[in-house]
Amino acid sequence: NGGVGHEAAFRNDLFQIARTTLSSKILLHERDYFANLAVDAVLRLRGSNNLDYIQIIKKPGGSLRDSYLEEGFLLDKSMGVGQPRRIENAKILIANTSMDTDKIKIYGSKVKVDSLMKVAEIEDAERSKMRIKVDKICDHGCNVFINRQLIYNYPESIFTEKKIMAIEHADFDGVERLAAVTGGEVVSTFDHPELVTLGECDVIEEIMIGEDKIIRLGGCKSGEACSIVLRGASHQMLDEAERSLHDALCVLVSTIKDPRTVCGGGCTEILMAAAVDAQVGQIPGKKALAMEAYAKALRMLPGIVADNGGYDSAELVTQLRAAHAAGKGCSGLNMNEGVVGDMKDMGVMESYKSKLHVLLSASEAAEMILRVDDIIKVAPRQREQGGY
Repeated sequence: NGGVGHEAAFRNDLFQIARTTLSSKILLHERDYFANLAVDAVLRLRGSNNLDYIQIIKKPGGSLRDSYLEEGFLLDKSMGVGQPRRIENAKILIANTSMDTDKIKIYGSKVKVDSLMKVAEIEDAERSKMRIKVDKICDHGCNVFINRQLIYNYPESIFTEKKIMAIEHADFDGVERLAAVTGGEVVSTFDHPELVTLGECDVIEEIMIGEDKIIRLGGCKSGEACSIVLRGASHQMLDEAERSLHDALCVLVSTIKDPRTVCGGGCTEILMAAAVDAQVGQIPGKKALAMEAYAKALRMLPGIVADNGGYDSAELVTQLRAAHAAGKGCSGLNMNEGVVGDMKDMGVMESYKSKLHVLLSASEAAEMILRVDDIIKVAPRQREQGGY
């Protein structure tokens, strides 16, 4: 029971962090729904923290709430004509090879023949060479062939004869992800089938999302793969939603590596500023001035948050400092109502590791600017008379 309770508490922490991350994004009004979506996706990784296993597919149409998590891997491609539309216990050969007719691909080269019979012989030789290549692929014992490059009509027809599903033009990212989630490897030559590891999954089938057909790989060997299908009114909205969701996924992955959390809403910055101020009196010399300036900069961050929300930053930050001085260590800015509130009760939490990186990056940037002695400005280019 203790283990189950701990998992539930950890999941709740992840949910609150994802919710906080999405609060300033386009997904604000659906943040609870997408926070759950992001947490479910990250927990499927089972600690591997490889975001390549989480694929985001954007399909215009419907509303944002129509988005969902698909337990499996989705490939936005189409199957060959006349080939099986569903295969169970799939053995997948993932390749990056040219499946067009072998032609002379040297610029400016020509082949001269003296009769049409010779042309036919060249075409027959090309076709037989391609058939030998397809036979070598089939010798691997696969029932699904996924290629990064195009598959021309003739090799596709051979795959259809042999009841093998052939999927063409899976882009490079798609091929690499497929190899990772199915446990296979990307191959370019087919002379040694015994050295090739095939990918595996329970089922490959064609499904419909909106008006589009898409290929679903269910029960992948890694068991960690999943796809998030984003729906929305326009491509611009989907692009923004993808960026927002990716931010949340990255923060969640860093939280799983280091589960510590801190309160948001400017609470942590005020606490850090108070801790720096407490040490200033014990430090002699000019270092104390630098520390005072650092504490002041930390207190400016909640003020910037309040200004962005359209509130009186001076009033809110002074109230926040007074609340912390009164011993309310979890106080922060409630941006919904423009008052000081308890961040733990509101569920405004942030990843400790993410906050640490933000602080260190800002400090390093300020230090680099201070190291600049002088700035050289290039004189602006003079505009020509009578022209542009």
